[in-house]
Amino acid sequence: MKKIIIFLLVIIVLLIGYGKYSQYKRYSSPEINYKTDKNIDISYHNQEILMNYYEAVEALDSYVMLQWSANEIDVRTPEDDDIETKVAVENYAKKLAKVHYYEAILENSTNLKEKGLDNKEIKFLETEGVDLKTYKRKLKYDKIKNLFNSNVKLYNGEKNAIIYEVQKELNRKGDTITVDGVYRIETFNAIKAFEEKNNLLADGYLDDLTLEIMFE
Repeated sequence: MKKIIIFLLVIIVLLIGYGKYSQYKRYSSPEINYKTDKNIDISYHNQEILMNYYEAVEALDSYVMLQWSANEIDVRTPEDDDIETKVAVENYAKKLAKVHYYEAILENSTNLKEKGLDNKEIKFLETEGVDLKTYKRKLKYDKIKNLFNSNVKLYNGEKNAIIYEVQKELNRKGDTITVDGVYRIETFNAIKAFEEKNNLLADGYLDDLTLEIMFE
């Protein structure tokens, strides 16, 4: 009888210990707060996106904690492969993907700012759907266009910044003309050939359309 009582007491102690352990395990989960190694732009031009990112991280952390405390499932490193665990892990993956989506936007903004762009320029890139290289070429064209006066005809021997840039661009496209900013027969023929190749009026003179296509 004494042995039975001792045996029962041991069982009770073990059950109590296991209950306390389960309770400890349930409410003492590993570090659940999501941490990123990405360089997030907290001054991103669209603050709503930044807020959505923080909310997505909060939702992710809350879900991890809920699954751990309610179901004892660590969705980040699951130990079981039952249906309940699989569903929980799939939902976790969706929430994590949302976080990564916003992170990619905010990290890209940081990278662009490190290259010298500001919020206005980054917004333009995103809105127009162009890459940085295309954007820089557009800026270059705009500067050249501002120097250009379509009402003034070029004359032989004229030297200016526009001719210099046109000569460089023609060489970039395959010509081998002298790059000195001087408008002479060599440059005239190169411009004319470019216009012919692009189905433009081949007169050897610069106009708005020739410049636009040349620097597009």
